[in-house]
Amino acid sequence: MKKIHCLNAISQYGLGFLTEDYSVTDNIQEAEGILVRSASLHEMTFSDSLLAVARAGAGVNNIPLEACAQDGIVVFNTPGANANGVKELVLAGMLLASRDIVGGIAWCQDNKEDENISKSVEKSKKAFAGGEIKGKKLGVIGLGAIGAEVANAAAALGMEVYGYDPYISVNAAWMLSRDVKHITSVDSIYQECDFITIHVPLMDSTRGMLNKETISTMKDGVVVLNFARDLLVNDDDMADALESGKVKKYVTDFPNPKAAHMKNAIVIPHLGASTEESEDNCARMAVMEMMDYLENGNIHNSVNYPVCDMGICKTASRVAVMHLNVPNMIGQITGMMASCGINISDMTNKSRDKFAYTLMDLDKKPDDMTVQKLNAIEGILRVRVIQ
Repeated sequence: MKKIHCLNAISQYGLGFLTEDYSVTDNIQEAEGILVRSASLHEMTFSDSLLAVARAGAGVNNIPLEACAQDGIVVFNTPGANANGVKELVLAGMLLASRDIVGGIAWCQDNKEDENISKSVEKSKKAFAGGEIKGKKLGVIGLGAIGAEVANAAAALGMEVYGYDPYISVNAAWMLSRDVKHITSVDSIYQECDFITIHVPLMDSTRGMLNKETISTMKDGVVVLNFARDLLVNDDDMADALESGKVKKYVTDFPNPKAAHMKNAIVIPHLGASTEESEDNCARMAVMEMMDYLENGNIHNSVNYPVCDMGICKTASRVAVMHLNVPNMIGQITGMMASCGINISDMTNKSRDKFAYTLMDLDKKPDDMTVQKLNAIEGILRVRVIQ
């Protein structure tokens, strides 16, 4: 029986995909897999039994990726599972920024005791008038699962959409509407677009990417939307731009003390993926990824180990080896198996940056001594006999 621990409340719909070979445990020390949403794992000490962590969502800033890789722990995420939920909120954010819906609702609440409110509104509503998004230029920075959906939906609503992503995948490119103009310079988005929405991961190269310098190149009265990561925007520079009117509205899904006090900011309480459907989709995807890894050794959507899939093992045994990506590692592994009299019927080796993964189907199951000899090879991080 394989044991799974949930660090956060995980959708019961997703947990329902666990087979009878799994049980959910409250004891994290005995768990082979952890399912997590927003809880931080950075201060956590992992037990030797832990093999995988699956994040029910896309962002993994709450997980120590390299430390997990060094311990031979595969970390998964669920890209695209919550894309529709975030897309819909981005569209709502554009509409909220275009027309003062928030101010209008607040006026109705403030005047709800007025018996003549239906007449008073005719004089007051002009204060909340706005514009339409049809025909406006939208710049989408980052064309992954969410960015592509936002771009396509905005194009369908009649916006002129520009997309920028120097690392766009072939699959993502195929998913883009032909009405989305793929441009090669982000400067064009800054200079030409009425709305700018960012959908990139938080890395050293993207931290604070919207700052005084980049904002200065934008059109006067631009609307900026951030439903990706809080630290992509320099809060002090954004506050100054809002105060001066350079930026008309800033819509963010990340409340913090600075954003909450910004003039002309619409601050949403991190609701991007907070839909029943998104939580179900993320949980199901995380559970399926984890089960495939624990049962078959296959890796999909890992953020610290390479993709590797050998399907279901049809030989006597399957062994997974996590190791550093260094020369002659494959030679040492195969040589050790040969010296122990074990034939490798099929093998796949994949690497990702400093780490690599070797999956072997064998004609017979290795004994404990063989596993010990493999573990003794310098650079090997974990050896797992899957069956």
